[in-house]
Amino acid sequence: MKSILNFYINSSIHVALTVVSLAIITMQNFEISIDINVILFIFLGTITGYNIVKYAGIAGLHHLSLTKNLRLIQVFSFLIFLILLYILFQLTWNVVIFSAVMGLCTLLYILPFFGGGRNLRALAGVKIYVIAFVWSGVTVLLPLIGKTELLQWDVLLEFIQRFLFVLVLTLPFEIRDLKFDMANLKTVAQIFGVTKTKILGILCLFAVILLEFLKMNSNFESVISLICICVLLSILLINSRIRQTKYYSSFWVEGIPVLWCCLLLVMQFIYR
Repeated sequence: MKSILNFYINSSIHVALTVVSLAIITMQNFEISIDINVILFIFLGTITGYNIVKYAGIAGLHHLSLTKNLRLIQVFSFLIFLILLYILFQLTWNVVIFSAVMGLCTLLYILPFFGGGRNLRALAGVKIYVIAFVWSGVTVLLPLIGKTELLQWDVLLEFIQRFLFVLVLTLPFEIRDLKFDMANLKTVAQIFGVTKTKILGILCLFAVILLEFLKMNSNFESVISLICICVLLSILLINSRIRQTKYYSSFWVEGIPVLWCCLLLVMQFIYR
C-alpha cells in the first residue's frame, strides 16, 4: 500500500486530481456543464507537465541507471502523453492556444531561457508566483473558454481568489523546503520566516473569503464550502513545520482542493 501511495504521489496523479478539482469548482461556480474533454485534458496535461519538470533533469543525468520506480513513472508519463495528444484534437483552437501558452510557462520553469543559463525556478522570488499564475489560468480561465465571457467582474475575482489560494497552498511546501532551498531563491518562507509566512497566508485566505462577497453571482454553497476549506487550510498552514511528516504537504495539504470539490458537489446536491 505504501508503494502504491508513493507512486500515486510521485507520478503526479495526486496533484493532477487537485488541479482538476479546482477546475470543476470553477465550472460549478459559474454554473456551466462539466466538459469531460477539458477535464481529461487538464488531468493528463498536469501529469505530463509536472513529470517533465520533476524528472527531465534526473532522466538526463542518470538515464542508464534509473531506478525501477523512476522507469515506471517514465513509461506511465509517456502513455499519459499519448492519450493527451488524442484528447488535444477534441478541443477547440482557443483552448489549444491558451493551453500552449500555459505549457510554455511550464517549460520556462526548467529551460535555461534567462541570463546566466537560469530558468524561472532559479529566478529569485519568482517560483511561487509562477505556480500560482499557471494554476489560476488552467483552473479558472481554461474551463471557461467558449463557455462564458472571460472579461467580466466575477471571472476576475475568481482568478484573484484562485491565485491567492494557490499561493497559500504552496506555503507549507516552502516551509518544509527551507532546509533544502538555496538562499538565492528568496522564497516567501526565506524572506519572511516561518511565523510571518503563516500570518501572511492567513491574511491571504481572509482576502479570498472577502472577495467572494464582492461577486455579482455567488451562492450559499460556494460561500460556505469556501469558508470551510479556508479554515481547514489555515489550520494546516499554522501546523506546518520545517520538519514535517513525509505526506503532510505532498498528500494532505495538496489534497485540500479535492476535499473542497467534494464538499461543494455534496452541498449542491443537498440544497438544489
